[in-house]
Amino acid sequence: MSRTVPLERIHNIGIMAHIDAGKTTTTERILYYTGRTYRLGEVHEGTAVMDWMPQEQERGITITSAATVCEWRDHRIQMIDTPGHVDFTMEVERSLRVLDGAVGLFCAVGGVEPQSETVWRQAEKYGVPRIAFINKMDRVGADFLRVVADIRDRLAARPLVLQLPWGSEENFQGIVDLVRWETRIYDEDALGSTFRLGPVPPEMEQEASEHRDTLLEALADLDEGIMEDYLAGETLPAERLIPVIRRATVTSHGVPVLCGSAFKNKGVQALLDAVVDFMPSPLDVPPVQGEKVKTGEAEIRTPDDETPFSGLVFKVMTDPYMGQLSFCRVYSGIVRSGESVSNVGRGRNERVGRLLRMHANQREEIDEARTGDIVAFLGLKHTATGDTLAASNAPLLLESIDFPEPVISVAVEPKTKSDEEKLAKSLVKLGAEDPSFRIQTDAETGQTIMSGMGELHLEVLVDRLLREFQVEANVSKPRVSYRETIRQRGQARERFVRQTGGRGQYGDVELSVEPLGQGSGIEFEWAIVGGAIPKEYASSVEKGVREAAETGVLAGYPLVDLKVTILDGSYHDVDSSELAFSVAGSMSFQAAVKKAGLVILEPLMKLEVVVPEEYLGDVMGEVTARRGKILGMSQRAGAHVVSALAPLAEMFGYATDLRSATQGRAHYTMQVAGYEEVPAQVAEEIIHQTGGLGSREALVT
Repeated sequence: MSRTVPLERIHNIGIMAHIDAGKTTTTERILYYTGRTYRLGEVHEGTAVMDWMPQEQERGITITSAATVCEWRDHRIQMIDTPGHVDFTMEVERSLRVLDGAVGLFCAVGGVEPQSETVWRQAEKYGVPRIAFINKMDRVGADFLRVVADIRDRLAARPLVLQLPWGSEENFQGIVDLVRWETRIYDEDALGSTFRLGPVPPEMEQEASEHRDTLLEALADLDEGIMEDYLAGETLPAERLIPVIRRATVTSHGVPVLCGSAFKNKGVQALLDAVVDFMPSPLDVPPVQGEKVKTGEAEIRTPDDETPFSGLVFKVMTDPYMGQLSFCRVYSGIVRSGESVSNVGRGRNERVGRLLRMHANQREEIDEARTGDIVAFLGLKHTATGDTLAASNAPLLLESIDFPEPVISVAVEPKTKSDEEKLAKSLVKLGAEDPSFRIQTDAETGQTIMSGMGELHLEVLVDRLLREFQVEANVSKPRVSYRETIRQRGQARERFVRQTGGRGQYGDVELSVEPLGQGSGIEFEWAIVGGAIPKEYASSVEKGVREAAETGVLAGYPLVDLKVTILDGSYHDVDSSELAFSVAGSMSFQAAVKKAGLVILEPLMKLEVVVPEEYLGDVMGEVTARRGKILGMSQRAGAHVVSALAPLAEMFGYATDLRSATQGRAHYTMQVAGYEEVPAQVAEEIIHQTGGLGSREALVT
């Protein structure tokens, strides 16, 4: 088969934004206007095609990223609608890892909100070019230019204003196109599917001219030809400007800014035109780079059907009828159903049972996938998120995806014996789908511990256990994922000796510990010279140290952010063994960190509360009462915005309390900001609650 759509006409884009900015509504309009669907789905009615999970329809939010494909102006747009809630930010992360471009949506009232900043930074991390679409221009309090200023100031971006709104709030009629110098007025009776073009209205000519001059000046900085013609006073048609705007977008030197109201069906076709005109194709982004398996040398795969197949699995989903679906971005080559491919990182071959082009939870079977495609593989049994698939005769390992550490946990127990095995299998499936969800067994209680990114994240997972997998289970109240660390250097030497007749056990290790910066994990250094302990026991000592760190010393929470240096020790020719040195390493480590002085760290949340003025004092008092620190205040669309840092442990139940205190008129967002040392009194309580695994003398006060 030959390629049906040329590679330069393929666009892989994501829709990203803060919660409730209108991502799914915009996506639904795109599907309708491109002819992919024949009726408008609405989030508030639970009829949105892209929000197909029952949990999404009930809550009116996007929980899992959904992929679809549509056609516009003979271009294929492969699109992923991502969640906006901070608990599901991992869905955004792994989608951006494989996308070539993104549309950042901003509410015309709310502007740049906390999660807007988060997803923008995620896009920057992967070098993804962006278009900004300022949505909800029909809302009371909409202010287009204030949001443009927010994009410039808060996101450090260079906005290229290509459109102006004609009217705002209830008077929003259409858009003024500064590139083509025309106005689009949408036909409301036809649900916005038709529009008429007209001249720039006289009352907007001066404002539009000023903004067009600003746009031309910005483009003149990027293109000498534009600069010469602009300085000469020549008229610059759209055909001259579009290639320069595209180049600025692809190289991330500028961000085209558009406007509209997806809910009122205005401005979406212009957004599709911008995607086609300005968003990169797979040929416009740098070729994917990986490493050869045997040598570790860097290798580049050009986006071409003729090069060997390579792709990255960015999402795994369990379909109740079809089994495991592995979503893959094809970076090079061709893969066909029935072929065998190599899972490079795991060193094993997998057979591609079927290939599917996804449209939310609907699927279209295809015979082959080519460079630039985003498809689902059916039949891969041993493939997880972040795995590289490649041609068996030309393996290439691509960079995987980083996943954040969970901050909140619940214990889950099956209600009946028959549910026990079902629960274990269901949790494994959920863990394969969502790498930000972790499962472990409490060594002391034997309970199964589910850990995730927030209360809503765990609530949805528990709901899926009940509905999707029919598992009846008891769930504990959420628990915070604390950490332990040290604040100074400590050194200790411990010896493990057992003599039970015959061969005994002997291990002797001296080591030091010292603190590292936040997020460093545990570093391990073997500093022994002269053979006091044979190097063959280094891995055993490290294993003992890491196991001790995992179970904690003070209150049973993992020890993090420290460096362990093995300084000295001794061994016995007959009695020394890997087990003995593992135990000795563990003993020495525990003794050293107690001498170093331990502290407990708690997850700290960045909190932003939008509240009417009459409730401002109550809200600030409540935040302070929850051990929060007020960072600052600002105003947004007639309301006050309170920014604060607050410990996660104190934020359970905050949503209910905030609604009660403000008659439901305030709302908040919260995301992880890092870890911070807990106050001594709180640390004492934590140790008491956990049974005090370590002595309180080891606690730094």
